[in-house]
Amino acid sequence: MKKLILLEREHPETLALFREALQREVPALSVVYAATTAQALAAAEGATALCSMANNISAELLAAMPGLDWIQALTTGIDPLLTLNLPPEVIITSARGIHGPQMSELGLLLMLSLARNFPRMLHNQQQAVWERWPQRLLQGKTVGIVGVGTISEVLAGHCKALGMRVLGVSDSRTTAPGFDAIEPRSGLGIVAKSADFLVVLAPLIPENEHLISAEVLRQMRPDAFLINLARGRVVDEAALIAALQRGEIAGAGLDVFETEPLPADSPLWRLPNVIVTPHVGGLSDIYARQLLPLVVHNARAYLAGNLDALMNRVHLPDGGARP
Repeated sequence: MKKLILLEREHPETLALFREALQREVPALSVVYAATTAQALAAAEGATALCSMANNISAELLAAMPGLDWIQALTTGIDPLLTLNLPPEVIITSARGIHGPQMSELGLLLMLSLARNFPRMLHNQQQAVWERWPQRLLQGKTVGIVGVGTISEVLAGHCKALGMRVLGVSDSRTTAPGFDAIEPRSGLGIVAKSADFLVVLAPLIPENEHLISAEVLRQMRPDAFLINLARGRVVDEAALIAALQRGEIAGAGLDVFETEPLPADSPLWRLPNVIVTPHVGGLSDIYARQLLPLVVHNARAYLAGNLDALMNRVHLPDGGARP
């Protein structure tokens, strides 16, 4: 009998929502709902499938599930799993495709806040200071999006609605909805030179580590902003701090960092031209409901043994794919 452990530590109240949906839609699947790793470990015997945020899946839990053959990550990024030496027969599916609304809205928030120097307005409000200055518009500006996927398409559509020019960087796509042009990876410098806002949405795979390097930052204009919504290590953080301190770029909006939580002694906390958000880009107040259709579909396919129907099968960074 197939047995699924559904582990949700951060928001255990959503377990009730998953329970109701899976019991209604896939009643023959045995599901254990765990709010802690200890609960998951206690139920691990005989489990063949695991559904959880990728960062909550530990080597200890995997070792307790020798019959495991499917992991449904409740996140788009599955990089925490790649260090766990999973057997090749374990299929990984991700939550790719649901994060477009929240990620793109955070991207817009950071662009608007940086352009209008909104932190300065909030500071003035706290000090009861009435100060006015010309407000920089997004209309007519150019956004360069590094990495062209589902989230980027949603962001591009929002940017076009605001009258922006949208450029992309991708080796796998030459056209996409909402994009005026897409350059290959070798054209990253061209996009960096053209962009008022350079938005990073590329996945963290080995070839993307420090993709936004000191050289790329040097190619950006001094009035341009960097926004990182991807993973911290896609940007050379030390080079970025240096560029910000020297005023080589106008500022940055950062949701992800090389070390998380961001250490209290990081200069990024105190730089006046930086907005720090605590890796909230993928979160939403309806996250569980966004996930439900995917989880139900994949649970139904898994129970039926129709593994080819599993959505969002993960292709590994080495070019391989889970079978």
